[in-house]
Amino acid sequence: MNDETESNDTVAIKIPKEIYDKISDRIKDTDFSSVDEYIKYVLQEVLSDDESEDEEVLSEEDEEKVKERLRSLGYLD
Repeated sequence: MNDETESNDTVAIKIPKEIYDKISDRIKDTDFSSVDEYIKYVLQEVLSDDESEDEEVLSEEDEEKVKERLRSLGYLD
């Protein structure tokens, strides 16, 4: 195995020791059993938030309401 691969399904990522130590302190007295577990959770949350933002689409009616409001505020002509 090379330095960046722990197994077939994971890779190693380097982070500054200062950040690792802060995370380690943060997860004390939580259900997280390791820094790796916490980082994986946080990254999954960030990625799922990004995906749901991409999926959020306004209906034509809602879009027209937003445009009208922006016009009334002087942001659109």
